[in-house]
Amino acid sequence: MSSILTNNGAMVALQTLQSINKNMGKTQSEISTGKSVANAKDNAAVWAISKQMESDVKGFKGIQESLALGESTVAVARNAAETVTDLLTEIKGKIVASQEENVDRKKIQADVQALRDQIGSVVGAAQFNGLNLLNNTETDVDSRNVNVLSSLDRSGSGVAASNISVAKQDLGTADAVAGTTGSDVSVNSAGVAVGATAQFATFDGVGANDDLIAGASFKVTGGAGANFEGDDSGDTFDFSADVVYVARDGDTLNDAMTNMVQRLNYQAKADGLQVTFSLNETNTGQIDFTNNYDEAISDSNSVVEQSDVTDLATLKTEADGTVGGGLELLDEFDVTTDEGTEAALEGIEGLIQKSIDSAAAFGSAQGRIETQSDFVSKLTDSLTSGIGALVDANMEETSARLQALQVQQQLATQSLSIANQAPQSILSLFR
Repeated sequence: MSSILTNNGAMVALQTLQSINKNMGKTQSEISTGKSVANAKDNAAVWAISKQMESDVKGFKGIQESLALGESTVAVARNAAETVTDLLTEIKGKIVASQEENVDRKKIQADVQALRDQIGSVVGAAQFNGLNLLNNTETDVDSRNVNVLSSLDRSGSGVAASNISVAKQDLGTADAVAGTTGSDVSVNSAGVAVGATAQFATFDGVGANDDLIAGASFKVTGGAGANFEGDDSGDTFDFSADVVYVARDGDTLNDAMTNMVQRLNYQAKADGLQVTFSLNETNTGQIDFTNNYDEAISDSNSVVEQSDVTDLATLKTEADGTVGGGLELLDEFDVTTDEGTEAALEGIEGLIQKSIDSAAAFGSAQGRIETQSDFVSKLTDSLTSGIGALVDANMEETSARLQALQVQQQLATQSLSIANQAPQSILSLFR
């Protein structure tokens, strides 16, 4: 049946043309934006995933900046630590030269002083954006560690930031000042034979793996309070000064004892005492001494003092010492005397090792930061590629589809024109 009121062919042709025009509009949008999913309407699930990934990429770009800042800061500290190592090596050469009696020790001492001052200049200048990793004298909890933002870790429960922790070292030369001390610990008094080793002191109350509170003071009293009495000669061999170590943030009991042994041996050499101090290999916190005299030590009434460490709560209230520099002994070197040259040679080895360890620690941290920076850069590129795979338009496919749609549009337009002309044939029936 033919009708001049209802043209079914025209309606079908119009619907086809509208569908083609709609697809062409979408294809043209893909060409102009370059995206197959430009908004949530196009594909809500894919759009949501892509936006989450885009936020991660933005975060990782910020992390790359943080890593670059951290790497520069650590590099400054590493270079400074290596320079300090070189200067300490020069000082060692001066000290070795001073062992010869037929030298001008005063001039050598002046050289040592100049090199020591230069170390102070290097350490003081080793800062980046106000942060100096060669200064670790603060007593705040966890002040030793500097965190460098390194990653964003996404999981089902959310997003968490990860950090690379860089431990501060201390190559300063400031003197430690003991704070409140107590709990005197008397030491061996039963007599020590020639060449024998006896207990000097045991610091109780803190486990071997427990951190000390920064500012806790350990002290061996000098002068008449600490002497080693040779029984045969009646001579009294005294420490001329207190031997002090104040724990810094992050120290363990073993760290404190290692530093105390180093200082005790230095002071013994400086005072001409023929005794050697060492860590007890079995009991952490115990210091032993060996009698190197050619006579027995029959009475040792030395007294060692420490902050009251019966428990950590008490220790916190008395952690009021002033932390000294890691190269504190350097200020005490005096190569103008025989005892001073021997003591300086005793002490310089430990200081060189400390600076080497510091430079090595910074080198390891810098290497890790560099590796993480490279990884974050590659990860960012991978995420960006993944986002592109989800939302970017395939331009070859889109181009081909556009050409096909243009042909279909022309055909649909022609078909609609033909359908619109169909009622004209009805006029022939009335002629």
